[in-house]
Amino acid sequence: MPKRFSPEEYAAGVLSGNRVLLSRAITLVESTLPSDQLLAHQVMEKILPHTGKSVRVGITGVPGVGKSTFIEAFGNVLVEQHGKKLAVLAIDPTSQRTGGSILGDKTRMETLSVHPQVYIRPSPAGKTLGGVARSTRESILLCEAAGFDVIFVETVGVGQSETAVHEMVDFFLLLMLAGAGDELQGIKKGIMEMADAIAITKADGANLHPATSAQAEYQSALHLFPLGASKWSPRVSVCSAYEKTGLEPIWATVKEYVTLTQGNGYFQRRRQDQNLHWLKHSIRQSLEERFYQHPAVQAQWEQIAHQVTAGQKSPFAAAEELLNAAHS
Repeated sequence: MPKRFSPEEYAAGVLSGNRVLLSRAITLVESTLPSDQLLAHQVMEKILPHTGKSVRVGITGVPGVGKSTFIEAFGNVLVEQHGKKLAVLAIDPTSQRTGGSILGDKTRMETLSVHPQVYIRPSPAGKTLGGVARSTRESILLCEAAGFDVIFVETVGVGQSETAVHEMVDFFLLLMLAGAGDELQGIKKGIMEMADAIAITKADGANLHPATSAQAEYQSALHLFPLGASKWSPRVSVCSAYEKTGLEPIWATVKEYVTLTQGNGYFQRRRQDQNLHWLKHSIRQSLEERFYQHPAVQAQWEQIAHQVTAGQKSPFAAAEELLNAAHS
């Protein structure tokens, strides 16, 4: 079993950029053991004043879009051309079943994973999206405290994980493919509305023309959405991770967005709203955990669950009965 450090030792290690202690601190926030959770809270309190100085970029995309290839190429541009320190985190509620793709991605990101300015963290094998999202959120703060100034949060799972990532990043990048029939099919309107930019990937060779056609189509579609509180108009670009083209303009777009939203106050307001979101999320999660662990609830659960499934009791009446039992 790895040695446990004091909160001061964890915090000092993270703040000095010690990769081993950063990894152990992240393992701590991922743990569900009450003793680990208590220690993790103490570590987070100590590093919190040193957080918030990064640009947090969420990256999602349809299956087959080449996320890991894009992240490797784009990440290399940031560290090589712009001298950035980059952390890559994943959020994957399905990893318990699938093993999580970023573990494979880490071996595919051959140059990025060994770069001294880059830290790649496989996602935890979480049973619930809520647990994985919370630990990823705290991992972002730990990476910021360790001096990483750009943080990619990759969605590995599909569905609700996009919404969770959107609530923890500053800029949301949606990767799309061209030439797959109707370009607007297969992508949820909700995810389109969340995107601050769309990048059409694999825009090279015979695919270059379809990619530029798709770019025009997406840009037209985005104009149908009303301008949000950020006052930012989402951009659509084309890129090729293979040919390493179109990557600089994407970073220029991110910087332009940050400049605009920091200037009009939206950037800070959004982070404050996200903090509030995670406060409410944590309360809901803690209340639910305490409810199910309550002895009175555990004693009655099987009988009441059977009555509900058999249609003898309504779910609403059953919920009220269990809540009253937990309060008594």
